[in-house]
Amino acid sequence: MPAQPTGEVPPRDGSLPKSAGIGASERGLSLYVHVPYCRVRCGYCDFNTYTADDLGPGASRDDYRGNLARELDLSVSTLAEAGAGDREVSTIFFGGGTPTLLAADVLAGVMDDIRARFPLADNVEVTTEANPDTLDPEYIATLAGAGFNRISMGMQSAVPHVLATLDRTHDPEKIPEVARWVKDAGLELSLDLIYGTPGESIDDWRRSLDVALSNEVDHISAYSLIVEPGTKMGAMVRRGELPMPDEDDLADKYEIADAAISAAGMHWYEVSNWSTGPETRCEHNMAYWRNADWWGFGPGAHSHVGGVRFWNAKHPRAWADRLLAEESPSIGREVLDDQTREIERIMLAARIDRELRLDSLAPGSQQAIKTFIKQGLLDADGAEAGWFQPTLQGRLMADYMVRILTEFV
Repeated sequence: MPAQPTGEVPPRDGSLPKSAGIGASERGLSLYVHVPYCRVRCGYCDFNTYTADDLGPGASRDDYRGNLARELDLSVSTLAEAGAGDREVSTIFFGGGTPTLLAADVLAGVMDDIRARFPLADNVEVTTEANPDTLDPEYIATLAGAGFNRISMGMQSAVPHVLATLDRTHDPEKIPEVARWVKDAGLELSLDLIYGTPGESIDDWRRSLDVALSNEVDHISAYSLIVEPGTKMGAMVRRGELPMPDEDDLADKYEIADAAISAAGMHWYEVSNWSTGPETRCEHNMAYWRNADWWGFGPGAHSHVGGVRFWNAKHPRAWADRLLAEESPSIGREVLDDQTREIERIMLAARIDRELRLDSLAPGSQQAIKTFIKQGLLDADGAEAGWFQPTLQGRLMADYMVRILTEFV
């Protein structure tokens, strides 16, 4: 797992500086709930996860809801004291780990606990990540009854040998059945895919796309495999047991994905995300990309309120112990300066279709914009209308363009 970022030590009660409340009424508020439990730890994953049966009393799945309720109480008082409370929650996202390793009535209960403390918008988006092998019709119906309206399912691939390399345990043949259960319950369906796994051929990737798009899917996320240090896969690559993903292969597979997904009637709205329309975008992720306010609950979760970024103790035991002691689980924070906030605004908005206004960039950026258009990285019509709108090649070169644009900040 990656190390926590460095930062200042926050007060033990987790109180925020008054600056966090400035302009809060004009910003959205989202909630992220981190569920750290997994059945097995995938070899490529460096998220803050733990196999579900390895955690003892106080930090186990049985203790999770009670511990989370303590952090919910803390968040309400902390936001109110900073002048950032009394706002409707627009999105809620349960991530992990595998949230659906918790019993369905536990996830439903957490939603009850949230409603008891926060006002929710009438059109609140409530998403949970899920592995296909943790779902059945009864489980999904319980979630729907509790207010969940979106499931983001970790499909990753439809090819058994690719799933085996990723240490994914679900049966790919079950994907269409689970997808049908989700849609029959009236929930939106997003499928998560990974491309570039060692040993994955172009035909393998096309098959995964074909299977994903053969379902009544509302949203697709497709991410290139990143081999992280400290993971099982990272060690295997370092020892030469697996090859490092090839950049040209990754680019080819991205172009194949965009062509197939676009042909199915979906449109990209962020470099790695496609939806059937604006109404099926992941609004929770849009909140992140727009630097809105969000509170992250659970072990290792990160939060951002009014330019203050803070993060919880990573291990479920340490997180629970601090809450039981009536202390904040937050162990570090960073108050972002104006330059850092502007760099992050550009870095995030440049990856989104028609999100970054050209007239919001520093004057010195204009020559770079003209160069990007000549290089075929930006859409000329979009630029004429005042928008930073990457072409297909521009999406592949998004980091390059951001690096140049942020030099003017």
